[in-house]
Amino acid sequence: MFDFPYIIEILSPKIDAGERLNELLDKFSVKYTRSLTSGCGISVPDNPMGQKRFSLPECIEQIGLKVEPKKIVMNLNTFHSKEKLDSILRRAIDLGIDKLLIIRGDGGPGLEKLDPGAIGGKHSVATSPDLLNYINSEYAGYFQTGAAFNPYKSVDFELRHMQKKIDAGAQFVITQPILGRDENVDTLLEHFKVPVIVEAWMSQNIELFLKSVGKDAAEGISDYDPLKNLKSLHEAYPESCVYLALLSFVSDWQKILPRLNY
Repeated sequence: MFDFPYIIEILSPKIDAGERLNELLDKFSVKYTRSLTSGCGISVPDNPMGQKRFSLPECIEQIGLKVEPKKIVMNLNTFHSKEKLDSILRRAIDLGIDKLLIIRGDGGPGLEKLDPGAIGGKHSVATSPDLLNYINSEYAGYFQTGAAFNPYKSVDFELRHMQKKIDAGAQFVITQPILGRDENVDTLLEHFKVPVIVEAWMSQNIELFLKSVGKDAAEGISDYDPLKNLKSLHEAYPESCVYLALLSFVSDWQKILPRLNY
């Protein structure tokens, strides 16, 4: 399913970009094209940190980008209206995008919450298993869906929750960023026979890392080296594709990504 070494995360422009929108779309285009031509896959987060951003299909259509379905993972969360959700899914089908990472999402004051009843959910909020089940039922045959794994929560809870995601049709897993070998990720690999993509934090901004995984600043990490961490992930999980978060696009990737094959 993932016959390339890395998935590179790319942020789409914010909805309120205003006069800078064309400039930001051009930058997105450069990052998108460079990532794919380097032999890597790409992933575009869905309104990360509660920030309203253009969807991947919107960016592709606006710019006229070439789609390589095998290398694209579109993120989708539960902070959309049912109408918007279906619109994004139909546009993805039209473009040939067939891999989705389904998460509950960060939420935010400007984002609409998906009505759980509209997708067959039975709880007060829409969950990622609800969304997985809806997509795999209503859009059967169009998508390969994946789920996220949080190694920073109780592993027993996460394994039970992951089982619900697998039962709802998840076919691959992407972890939150980890620091070297992680015992909870090891437990995940022991329990489920699906492809697991481990995430590498490629920025030295460790405060943002801690915020993104819900850890307290008091648990800070001194002298964090993203390249050493990437090397340790390759050694710990040699069979896994690696998801690269906050990778620098001004760096010489041939020097910092050991598995890259130009």
